[in-house]
Amino acid sequence: MNDQNKGIVLLEENIIQLLNKLKDNHLQLRRLGDLNSDLEAQKRAMEEELETLKKENQSLKMANNLLGSTEGKTVTKNKINRLIKEVDNCIHQLTELDGDE
Repeated sequence: MNDQNKGIVLLEENIIQLLNKLKDNHLQLRRLGDLNSDLEAQKRAMEEELETLKKENQSLKMANNLLGSTEGKTVTKNKINRLIKEVDNCIHQLTELDGDE
């Protein structure tokens, strides 16, 4: 075999190796894309679960405080007082509306 033929054979072998690497890279890219999609779905599910648990925790804290727990009692009292003030304000506004008519 002359040098030119050896060069062509070597070039063909290199092209075959590069094509195989390209195919492997495409397969790996597809697998990584699928894995990424799965992980994003898991992340969304965990974020939703976290929000649900936060709301449940807040509800349990409020119920615990209403049942007489001293922990957070001040916070609960402040919330109740704020709600009472809002109701009083609404009643006052309604009374003014009735007086204007």
